Amino acid sequence: MSDKETAGTIFGVPYNFERPSVGRMLSAYWQPGEGMLVEKPFGVGYTLNLANWRSWIILVVAGVLYWHENKGEERTVEDEPVEVIVDDD
Repeated sequence: MSDKETAGTIFGVPYNFERPSVGRMLSAYWQPGEGMLVEKPFGVGYTLNLANWRSWIILVVAGVLYWHENKGEERTVEDEPVEVIVDDD
């Protein structure tokens, strides 16, 4: 068995590579009384605290930006051939 630590911090950034469980995942994303960012339940860094109202604003803004970026992508593909004219002057 390896003696490496599975949770801690490196240069002030938290990491956690312990096997995630449903309870730990739910408690990590819902922490009333904490700030907008909380430590990730698995991986490196921070994630949004869904118990904080500011996190929901961030999610709505991201959703609107994603929708706005992709709303014009519904294009129809025509099966007609395209004629290309090359002028060799």
